[in-house]
Amino acid sequence: MTIREQTEQLERERLSPWAMQVTETRGREKPTQPCPIRTEYQRDRDRIIHSKSFRRLMNKTQVFLSPEGDHYRTRLTHTLEVCQIARTIARALSLNEDLTEAIALGHDLGHTPFGHAGEAVLAEICPHGYVHAVQSVRVVEVLENAGNGLNLTWEVRDGILCHSSGPEAATREGRVVRYADKIAYMNHDIDDAIRAGVLTLDDIPQRFRQELGESKSERITAFVTAVVENSGQEIVMDSKHQTLYEELRRFMFQQVYTNPAAKKEEGKAKEVVRQLYHYFAGHPRKLPEEYRSIMEKTDVHRAVCDYISGMSDRFCISIFEEIFVPRSWGL
Repeated sequence: MTIREQTEQLERERLSPWAMQVTETRGREKPTQPCPIRTEYQRDRDRIIHSKSFRRLMNKTQVFLSPEGDHYRTRLTHTLEVCQIARTIARALSLNEDLTEAIALGHDLGHTPFGHAGEAVLAEICPHGYVHAVQSVRVVEVLENAGNGLNLTWEVRDGILCHSSGPEAATREGRVVRYADKIAYMNHDIDDAIRAGVLTLDDIPQRFRQELGESKSERITAFVTAVVENSGQEIVMDSKHQTLYEELRRFMFQQVYTNPAAKKEEGKAKEVVRQLYHYFAGHPRKLPEEYRSIMEKTDVHRAVCDYISGMSDRFCISIFEEIFVPRSWGL
């Protein structure tokens, strides 16, 4: 037996009946020869990690735009925290960790520069609409690898598509990632908000602190435990912790996500994205060659949306400055 076959055998022996066995995958759109060492889901994980869109996450906003300091989350660190939480849950439930990890690592590849501010602009002005989960799938199916995509398995693509809202993923592993995403962003956003001075620990209502704990670690442990202890055939929290999560989310929207102090630069960020979109839609020949090729296969709006959504924050600003900000000159 190859190492891959040994791994597949171990999965059959130890994973839950509700787990997704890699040997039962629906496969890839383009069949490939099996790897002698890695399973198909392990190969998906590696393809995502080595992709350009994954590397760009390091310079994409999570909540705070261009924060001063090295310790605020970016879209990349958020992704890694989601991955850690999702793997913890998957392991506790004897689900397929490799599938869970691949979904978690790829779930936000389609996020725009400037976080949800950029997404809101593209959703408003692009005729095709814009949902970052859908774009994440487009990244791995079409945009990566010089237009050839990453050719991921069906289960990974399904988990990425369903990680945020709408229908649940077909696999329990995909449903675990949806919970892990919510648990991660809620708790690290609290941490970043306290670091930024937008919140203090005392601002968090006493009920949450009593029920979930005083620290980020305690809150994450409480929610993860709630998922693990209540899941089986379905991936769920108990009603108490689900209610606590929803109430904490409302608190965060009131105190952080719509707080003028935290979001004071979002208007500028939205205008940058808006002006770049209109510029490239009106000057499509200014697009890089790979996006002009997309335009010829689809239309200019699809190409512009793909180009802008893939930008990091800093690249987006540099392109804006190059186009719209006058440069000094001399004789």
